Amino acid sequence: MKDLNKKALIIIAAIAVLLLVFIILFAQSRVAMSEMTEVFTEEKQILINDFQNLYLDYDSLRSNNEEINQKLDIERERIAQLQDELKTVRATNARRIKELQNELNTMRNVMVSFVHQLDSLNQLNIKLTDENGNLRNQINRQQKSYNELAKQNETLANKIDEASRLETSNVAAVGLNYKDKKVSSADRVNKIKIDFTVLRNPAASVGMLTIYARITRPDGELLLHSKSDVFAFEDTQLNYSAKRNVEYSGEDVSAYIVYDVDAGELMEGTYEIEIFCAGNVIGRTTFKLS
Repeated sequence: MKDLNKKALIIIAAIAVLLLVFIILFAQSRVAMSEMTEVFTEEKQILINDFQNLYLDYDSLRSNNEEINQKLDIERERIAQLQDELKTVRATNARRIKELQNELNTMRNVMVSFVHQLDSLNQLNIKLTDENGNLRNQINRQQKSYNELAKQNETLANKIDEASRLETSNVAAVGLNYKDKKVSSADRVNKIKIDFTVLRNPAASVGMLTIYARITRPDGELLLHSKSDVFAFEDTQLNYSAKRNVEYSGEDVSAYIVYDVDAGELMEGTYEIEIFCAGNVIGRTTFKLS
């Protein structure tokens, strides 16, 4: 009996030591995650500011050539679209942040090409030529800085634990009439149905998930029923078009969200859809109505 008690005490002591080690490791992991999240948030804000600066740089370019002016307008519109998307991208989404950085770098190179064309077409004077030279040097310095930042992001991205982040596949949207039959004509659609699969992730929390969908019309307007229909995304509140609660067990689960269309709110063209859950963008798709 005495030996049994001794063995029990040893087992209890071993369990206590293991529990203490687990608590210490968990606390260290939480601190590291918090620090890395702050770094990514700061880098995202830097990228937002640089998109704004790039827009101003493009806005300062002028030409008497109509074709070049049209191309400049297209680039400015593209920058504005990427700025809007960046505001909805989660700071820890290192892959998409890197893609947007590459987009920024590409647009900087395009701008250098425009500067060369304007130099040739408008026969810039010496002062303007010097200013453009300074601008090119600045672009080269910023290009180098962003290349270094991209490498840092790759290193940090490898350290981030994204094990619990949910993702989707097979995201598809269709228009349905009042009989729930698939239709593609805007004036016949009564509902928009979005099908998707929440993928297996044993590390994710199980239970009831609230999944939100944002449906954007071809003219950029968000489809919604009330301005009070919002959800938290990073440090802001975003409107949503429709939502649904889904029971998640950690395995693949098929689900869908339905948006009831108000009379006259649809138009012809391509619609963009984003799916959000737990503060992350977990899926995107598009569909077209005629």
